Amino acid sequence: MSQQAIRTRIAPSPTGFLHLGTARTALFSWAYARHHGGQFVLRIEDTDVARSTQDSVEQILAAMKWLGLEYDEGPVYQMQRLERYQAVIDQMIAAGTAYRCYCTPEELEAMKAGQEARGEKRRYDGTWRPEAGKVLPPVPAGIKPVVRFKNPVDGDVSWEDLVKGTITISNREIDDLIIQRPPAADAPEGTLGVPTYNFAVVVDDWDMAITQVFRGDEHINNTPWQINIFKALGAPLPAFGHLPIILGDDGLKLSKRRGAVSVTAYEEDGYLPEAMLNYLSRLGWSHGDDELFSREQLVSWFDGTHLSKSPAQWDPAKLEWVNSQYIKQADDARLAALVEAQLAKRGIAAPAARLVAPCALFKDRCATTVVLADWLSMYFAPVMPAAEDLTTHVTDAVKPALAALADKFADLEWNKAAIQAAIKETIGAFGLKMPQLAIPVRVLVCGRAQTPSVDAVLELFDKEIVIKRLRSV
Repeated sequence: MSQQAIRTRIAPSPTGFLHLGTARTALFSWAYARHHGGQFVLRIEDTDVARSTQDSVEQILAAMKWLGLEYDEGPVYQMQRLERYQAVIDQMIAAGTAYRCYCTPEELEAMKAGQEARGEKRRYDGTWRPEAGKVLPPVPAGIKPVVRFKNPVDGDVSWEDLVKGTITISNREIDDLIIQRPPAADAPEGTLGVPTYNFAVVVDDWDMAITQVFRGDEHINNTPWQINIFKALGAPLPAFGHLPIILGDDGLKLSKRRGAVSVTAYEEDGYLPEAMLNYLSRLGWSHGDDELFSREQLVSWFDGTHLSKSPAQWDPAKLEWVNSQYIKQADDARLAALVEAQLAKRGIAAPAARLVAPCALFKDRCATTVVLADWLSMYFAPVMPAAEDLTTHVTDAVKPALAALADKFADLEWNKAAIQAAIKETIGAFGLKMPQLAIPVRVLVCGRAQTPSVDAVLELFDKEIVIKRLRSV
């Protein structure tokens, strides 16, 4: 390992947001490179021109930044490399490892329909594949050809997968892959064709000297073609590791098209990036029984072993628990800045400096910064106690005590000890027990019946707000 420069990559397609499965792949690729002192590359696979968008690119970059998955090279965009792909295709055609195919889409469909009717596998039949002694059809006028890879017809493709072990697929199971499509009919003269995924990814990994490729196991069926193209180019093969899928709550695969949520949505929902990294890393990998660990520990431990062959189950409740642990440990000033942003989305102006102490008081109760903002909004915006709480706790019997407490507060030096003393004096004067006064105070001032210690909560309010809310009944 020390004699080889480790280089890994993540190569998302900007046809949508960076979803959880791709984020996990990025994390594993990044951690593997960092563990081995190697480099991590970001490539944007944007050859699906019709569906790729700049918004998706920006979301991918934002998600990578939020997760802290810094890359050493990139982003590299495939659509900026068309001349390189064309040069390799020209080289392959000259070498006889690729060829032009003039079949129309209608001819291909008729070909495959006939195969299906005969009970055969649907595949390209090699009409334009050059062979010794074979006479090819006349080149039709007006047809822009695709370019196909001349896949070996015999033998097997076998590799030692970093996750799944030995995988072998017969070359007879795969046909001559299209590796370049022609430019549109109305494209200007000289416009280059666009490469297909399985070809472009090989040239990219070759040029970028990628040594390990981690990706989802939906790519296993692509790997034989890619290995054969590597061999046809005389390029060194990377090691492949195909990660099992992530299942949603319904037991079906999470994906861009079904059930997945963007990584940045979790940022918006109040999760911390270190918690997300911690949780994602445990989806298909483990280090003993360790549940919570730092980025530094992950890098130290992630050597490419202990990767699971079985699908991982996305568990929102477990993610919440992990996030709650990180929130408890988080710096209060950092949390205050995050809560300030959450409150600003609600139109509530709350300076971060005023939020530091409340964050310290309430963070142990919160799984996300959204929940923390729910709590702390009471300090800066009106509260709406539930009618049931008002009826149950703010009774006619306790209202005189609430009024008396408000009067005491008016002349009070505002600190926790003085607040506690005023509450105790009022309880004694009216013959009440602590909950009989403290709960109504919470309902009126905080909008809810349960909070941390009432004196600690009230100390963080502006005194005038507390008095006003106590006198509102």
